[in-house]
Amino acid sequence: MLELFFGEPSFEVDDLCRLDNNCKGIVSIVRLTDLQDRPKLFSTFMLSLLAEVYASFPEEGDLEQPKLVFFIDEAHLLFDEASDALLDQIENIVRLIRSKGIGVFFCTQKPTDIPEQVLAQLGLKVQHALRAFTAKDRQDIKLTAQNYPDNLYYQTDELLTSLGIGEAAVTVLDEKGKPTPLVATMMCAPQSRMGILTDAELQRIIAQSALAQKYSREIDRESAYEILSEKLNTQAKEIPEKTAETKAKTEKEEPGMFEKLSKNTMVRQVGTSIAREVTRGLLGVLGLGGKSRSKKGWF
Repeated sequence: MLELFFGEPSFEVDDLCRLDNNCKGIVSIVRLTDLQDRPKLFSTFMLSLLAEVYASFPEEGDLEQPKLVFFIDEAHLLFDEASDALLDQIENIVRLIRSKGIGVFFCTQKPTDIPEQVLAQLGLKVQHALRAFTAKDRQDIKLTAQNYPDNLYYQTDELLTSLGIGEAAVTVLDEKGKPTPLVATMMCAPQSRMGILTDAELQRIIAQSALAQKYSREIDRESAYEILSEKLNTQAKEIPEKTAETKAKTEKEEPGMFEKLSKNTMVRQVGTSIAREVTRGLLGVLGLGGKSRSKKGWF
Protein backbone atom coordinates (compact mmCIF):
# COMPACT_ATOMS: atom_id res chain seq x y z
CA MET A 1 0.00 0.00 0.00
CA LEU A 2 1.24 3.47 -0.88
CA GLU A 3 0.58 6.68 1.02
CA LEU A 4 1.97 10.15 0.53
CA PHE A 5 2.57 12.92 3.03
CA PHE A 6 1.98 16.52 1.98
CA GLY A 7 2.09 19.91 3.59
CA GLU A 8 4.22 20.58 6.61
CA PRO A 9 7.16 18.14 6.97
CA SER A 10 6.29 17.21 10.56
CA PHE A 11 4.54 14.01 11.59
CA GLU A 12 4.34 11.44 14.35
CA VAL A 13 6.79 8.57 14.22
CA ASP A 14 4.08 5.97 14.92
CA ASP A 15 2.42 6.88 11.62
CA LEU A 16 5.50 5.67 9.73
CA CYS A 17 5.45 2.12 11.07
CA ARG A 18 2.00 0.72 10.19
CA LEU A 19 0.42 -2.34 8.58
CA ASP A 20 -2.58 -2.57 6.28
CA ASN A 21 -5.53 -4.94 6.68
CA ASN A 22 -3.47 -7.76 5.16
CA CYS A 23 -0.65 -7.23 7.69
CA LYS A 24 1.60 -5.87 4.96
CA GLY A 25 3.77 -2.85 5.45
CA ILE A 26 2.68 0.54 4.18
CA VAL A 27 5.11 2.60 2.11
CA SER A 28 4.95 6.25 3.16
CA ILE A 29 6.37 8.84 0.77
CA VAL A 30 7.34 12.20 2.21
CA ARG A 31 7.33 14.78 -0.57
CA LEU A 32 9.87 17.54 0.13
CA THR A 33 9.94 19.18 -3.28
CA ASP A 34 9.96 22.64 -1.72
CA LEU A 35 13.17 21.79 0.19
CA GLN A 36 15.26 20.32 -2.62
CA ASP A 37 16.87 23.69 -3.39
CA ARG A 38 17.65 24.37 0.28
CA PRO A 39 20.14 21.70 1.34
CA LYS A 40 20.75 23.10 4.83
CA LEU A 41 17.04 23.02 5.65
CA PHE A 42 16.73 19.53 4.13
CA SER A 43 19.67 18.27 6.21
CA THR A 44 18.20 19.75 9.38
CA PHE A 45 14.80 18.17 8.73
CA MET A 46 16.20 14.70 7.98
CA LEU A 47 18.50 14.80 11.01
CA SER A 48 15.55 15.85 13.19
CA LEU A 49 13.44 13.00 11.77
CA LEU A 50 16.13 10.35 12.33
CA ALA A 51 16.86 11.66 15.82
CA GLU A 52 13.16 11.55 16.73
CA VAL A 53 12.85 7.99 15.42
CA TYR A 54 15.95 6.91 17.33
CA ALA A 55 14.69 8.48 20.56
CA SER A 56 11.17 7.02 20.21
CA PHE A 57 11.87 3.37 19.30
CA PRO A 58 12.99 0.87 21.98
CA GLU A 59 16.13 -1.23 21.73
CA GLU A 60 15.51 -4.40 19.72
CA GLY A 61 18.92 -5.98 19.19
CA ASP A 62 19.53 -8.13 16.11
CA LEU A 63 16.15 -8.70 14.43
CA GLU A 64 15.56 -11.05 11.50
CA GLN A 65 14.08 -8.13 9.59
CA PRO A 66 13.84 -4.44 10.44
CA LYS A 67 10.62 -2.87 11.70
CA LEU A 68 11.14 0.28 9.68
CA VAL A 69 13.37 1.21 6.75
CA PHE A 70 14.16 4.70 5.45
CA PHE A 71 15.06 5.26 1.81
CA ILE A 72 16.54 8.74 1.45
CA ASP A 73 16.49 9.65 -2.23
CA GLU A 74 18.84 12.30 -3.63
CA ALA A 75 20.96 11.73 -0.54
CA HIS A 76 23.60 14.22 -1.67
CA LEU A 77 21.17 16.96 -0.57
CA LEU A 78 21.55 15.67 2.97
CA PHE A 79 25.29 16.30 2.95
CA ASP A 80 25.62 19.37 0.71
CA GLU A 81 26.88 22.31 2.79
CA ALA A 82 26.51 20.25 5.97
CA SER A 83 28.71 21.38 8.87
CA ASP A 84 31.15 19.06 10.64
CA ALA A 85 28.88 18.97 13.69
CA LEU A 86 25.92 17.92 11.54
CA LEU A 87 27.96 15.18 9.85
CA ASP A 88 29.02 13.86 13.26
CA GLN A 89 25.39 13.68 14.37
CA ILE A 90 24.33 11.85 11.21
CA GLU A 91 27.19 9.38 11.60
CA ASN A 92 26.26 8.65 15.23
CA ILE A 93 22.59 8.12 14.40
CA VAL A 94 23.31 5.85 11.41
CA ARG A 95 25.72 3.82 13.56
CA LEU A 96 23.34 3.38 16.50
CA ILE A 97 19.89 3.31 14.90
CA ARG A 98 20.30 -0.28 13.67
CA SER A 99 19.97 -1.46 17.30
CA LYS A 100 16.41 -0.08 17.23
CA GLY A 101 15.48 -2.40 14.35
CA ILE A 102 15.63 0.44 11.81
CA GLY A 103 17.46 0.48 8.48
CA VAL A 104 18.60 3.48 6.45
CA PHE A 105 19.32 3.46 2.70
CA PHE A 106 21.03 6.42 1.01
CA CYS A 107 20.16 6.62 -2.69
CA THR A 108 22.40 8.81 -4.84
CA GLN A 109 24.17 8.90 -8.18
CA LYS A 110 27.70 8.29 -6.90
CA PRO A 111 29.08 6.81 -3.66
CA THR A 112 31.42 9.81 -3.46
CA ASP A 113 28.33 11.94 -2.68
CA ILE A 114 28.29 10.36 0.78
CA PRO A 115 30.99 11.30 3.33
CA GLU A 116 33.45 8.54 4.16
CA GLN A 117 32.56 8.40 7.85
CA VAL A 118 28.91 7.73 6.95
CA LEU A 119 29.73 5.38 4.05
CA ALA A 120 31.82 3.26 6.43
CA GLN A 121 28.67 2.49 8.48
CA LEU A 122 26.74 1.05 5.52
CA GLY A 123 26.82 -2.75 5.28
CA LEU A 124 24.61 -3.33 2.23
CA LYS A 125 25.80 -1.70 -1.00
CA VAL A 126 24.08 -1.90 -4.38
CA GLN A 127 26.03 -0.20 -7.16
CA HIS A 128 24.60 0.17 -10.66
CA ALA A 129 26.73 0.91 -13.70
CA LEU A 130 29.07 3.87 -13.75
CA ARG A 131 30.26 5.47 -16.96
CA ALA A 132 33.59 7.20 -17.49
CA PHE A 133 33.38 10.07 -19.97
CA THR A 134 36.17 12.23 -18.53
CA ALA A 135 39.44 11.79 -16.66
CA LYS A 136 37.71 12.83 -13.46
CA ASP A 137 35.06 10.16 -14.02
CA ARG A 138 37.77 7.50 -14.25
CA GLN A 139 39.33 8.73 -11.02
CA ASP A 140 35.94 8.63 -9.27
CA ILE A 141 35.36 5.06 -10.48
CA LYS A 142 38.74 3.92 -9.12
CA LEU A 143 37.93 5.60 -5.82
CA THR A 144 34.51 3.95 -5.76
CA ALA A 145 36.02 0.51 -6.45
CA GLN A 146 38.19 0.85 -3.35
CA ASN A 147 35.05 1.03 -1.18
CA TYR A 148 34.22 -2.60 -1.95
CA PRO A 149 35.87 -5.80 -0.65
CA ASP A 150 38.65 -7.33 -2.72
CA ASN A 151 37.40 -9.88 -5.23
CA LEU A 152 39.22 -12.76 -6.93
CA TYR A 153 36.74 -12.94 -9.80
CA TYR A 154 36.28 -9.30 -10.77
CA GLN A 155 38.38 -6.26 -11.43
CA THR A 156 36.02 -3.99 -9.56
CA ASP A 157 36.58 -0.80 -11.55
CA GLU A 158 36.10 -2.70 -14.82
CA LEU A 159 33.00 -4.43 -13.46
CA LEU A 160 31.34 -1.16 -12.53
CA THR A 161 31.79 0.24 -16.03
CA SER A 162 30.65 -2.94 -17.80
CA LEU A 163 27.32 -3.44 -16.00
CA GLY A 164 24.25 -3.24 -18.21
CA ILE A 165 20.67 -2.12 -17.65
CA GLY A 166 19.10 -4.01 -14.75
CA GLU A 167 22.46 -5.18 -13.40
CA ALA A 168 24.20 -4.15 -10.21
CA ALA A 169 27.22 -5.07 -8.10
CA VAL A 170 26.06 -6.13 -4.64
CA THR A 171 27.79 -6.79 -1.32
CA VAL A 172 26.12 -7.47 2.04
CA LEU A 173 27.12 -8.47 5.56
CA ASP A 174 27.15 -12.20 6.30
CA GLU A 175 25.93 -13.84 9.51
CA LYS A 176 29.20 -12.94 11.22
CA GLY A 177 28.99 -9.32 10.16
CA LYS A 178 31.70 -9.56 7.49
CA PRO A 179 31.25 -8.02 4.01
CA THR A 180 30.61 -10.63 1.33
CA PRO A 181 32.55 -10.56 -1.95
CA LEU A 182 31.19 -8.29 -4.64
CA VAL A 183 28.80 -10.09 -7.02
CA ALA A 184 27.34 -8.95 -10.32
CA THR A 185 23.59 -9.43 -9.93
CA MET A 186 20.52 -9.20 -12.16
CA MET A 187 17.91 -7.00 -10.49
CA CYS A 188 14.16 -7.56 -10.62
CA ALA A 189 12.38 -5.05 -12.81
CA PRO A 190 10.21 -2.53 -10.90
CA GLN A 191 6.59 -3.67 -10.67
CA SER A 192 5.28 -0.18 -11.22
CA ARG A 193 4.95 2.50 -13.81
CA MET A 194 8.12 4.50 -14.36
CA GLY A 195 6.52 7.89 -14.59
CA ILE A 196 5.03 10.83 -12.72
CA LEU A 197 1.59 10.49 -11.13
CA THR A 198 -1.08 12.74 -12.55
CA ASP A 199 -2.96 15.20 -10.33
CA ALA A 200 -6.04 12.98 -10.46
CA GLU A 201 -4.04 9.94 -9.32
CA LEU A 202 -2.47 11.91 -6.50
CA GLN A 203 -5.85 13.13 -5.28
CA ARG A 204 -7.28 9.57 -5.40
CA ILE A 205 -4.39 8.22 -3.32
CA ILE A 206 -4.73 11.06 -0.83
CA ALA A 207 -8.47 10.49 -0.51
CA GLN A 208 -7.89 6.81 0.32
CA SER A 209 -5.28 7.59 2.96
CA ALA A 210 -6.22 7.06 6.59
CA LEU A 211 -3.97 9.98 7.51
CA ALA A 212 -5.37 12.46 4.98
CA GLN A 213 -7.47 14.28 7.55
CA LYS A 214 -4.53 14.52 9.93
CA TYR A 215 -1.83 15.80 7.59
CA SER A 216 -3.66 17.66 4.83
CA ARG A 217 -4.39 20.56 7.18
CA GLU A 218 -1.93 23.43 6.83
CA ILE A 219 -0.53 24.75 10.09
CA ASP A 220 1.04 28.19 10.15
CA ARG A 221 2.89 28.20 13.43
CA GLU A 222 4.53 31.30 14.85
CA SER A 223 8.16 31.16 13.77
CA ALA A 224 11.18 31.88 15.96
CA TYR A 225 11.85 34.96 13.82
CA GLU A 226 8.39 36.33 14.55
CA ILE A 227 8.71 35.64 18.29
CA LEU A 228 12.12 37.34 18.51
CA SER A 229 10.95 40.29 16.38
CA GLU A 230 7.98 40.83 18.68
CA LYS A 231 10.22 40.79 21.77
CA LEU A 232 12.65 43.25 20.19
CA ASN A 233 9.82 45.61 19.20
CA THR A 234 8.38 45.45 22.72
CA GLN A 235 11.76 46.21 24.24
CA ALA A 236 12.29 49.09 21.80
CA LYS A 237 9.00 50.64 22.97
CA GLU A 238 9.73 50.09 26.67
CA ILE A 239 13.24 51.61 26.65
CA PRO A 240 12.14 55.27 25.96
CA GLU A 241 9.35 54.98 28.54
CA LYS A 242 11.68 53.59 31.19
CA THR A 243 14.28 56.22 30.35
CA ALA A 244 11.73 59.04 30.78
CA GLU A 245 10.47 57.57 34.07
CA THR A 246 14.01 57.20 35.38
CA LYS A 247 14.89 60.78 34.40
CA ALA A 248 11.76 62.19 36.03
CA LYS A 249 12.35 60.16 39.17
CA THR A 250 15.98 61.27 39.30
CA GLU A 251 15.05 64.93 38.93
CA LYS A 252 12.44 64.57 41.65
CA GLU A 253 14.61 62.71 44.11
CA GLU A 254 17.88 64.62 43.58
CA PRO A 255 17.59 68.38 44.46
CA GLY A 256 19.35 70.96 42.35
CA MET A 257 22.44 72.96 43.36
CA PHE A 258 20.44 76.04 44.39
CA GLU A 259 18.16 73.93 46.56
CA LYS A 260 21.13 72.23 48.18
CA LEU A 261 22.84 75.59 48.93
CA SER A 262 19.64 77.12 50.27
CA LYS A 263 19.45 74.43 52.94
CA ASN A 264 22.99 75.24 54.20
CA THR A 265 22.75 77.52 57.33
CA MET A 266 26.03 79.38 56.75
CA VAL A 267 25.27 79.98 53.09
CA ARG A 268 21.81 81.22 54.04
CA GLN A 269 23.24 83.71 56.60
CA VAL A 270 25.86 85.02 54.17
CA GLY A 271 23.18 85.41 51.51
CA THR A 272 20.97 87.34 53.94
CA SER A 273 23.81 89.77 54.84
CA ILE A 274 24.69 90.33 51.20
CA ALA A 275 21.06 90.98 50.34
CA ARG A 276 20.73 93.50 53.23
CA GLU A 277 23.83 95.41 52.24
CA VAL A 278 22.82 95.51 48.59
CA THR A 279 19.39 96.81 49.62
CA ARG A 280 20.90 99.55 51.80
CA GLY A 281 23.27 100.53 48.99
CA LEU A 282 20.41 100.88 46.56
CA LEU A 283 18.34 102.91 49.05
CA GLY A 284 21.32 105.18 49.62
CA VAL A 285 21.72 105.79 45.93
CA LEU A 286 18.05 106.65 45.70
CA GLY A 287 18.32 108.97 48.70
CA LEU A 288 16.01 106.86 50.76
CA GLY A 289 18.49 105.58 53.26
CA GLY A 290 18.01 108.53 55.70
CA LYS A 291 20.64 107.22 58.00
CA SER A 292 24.31 106.39 57.93
CA ARG A 293 26.41 104.35 60.14
CA SER A 294 29.17 105.93 62.35
CA LYS A 295 31.82 104.26 64.31
CA LYS A 296 29.63 104.31 67.41
CA GLY A 297 26.52 102.97 65.88
CA TRP A 298 23.38 104.05 64.14
CA PHE A 299 22.02 107.68 64.44
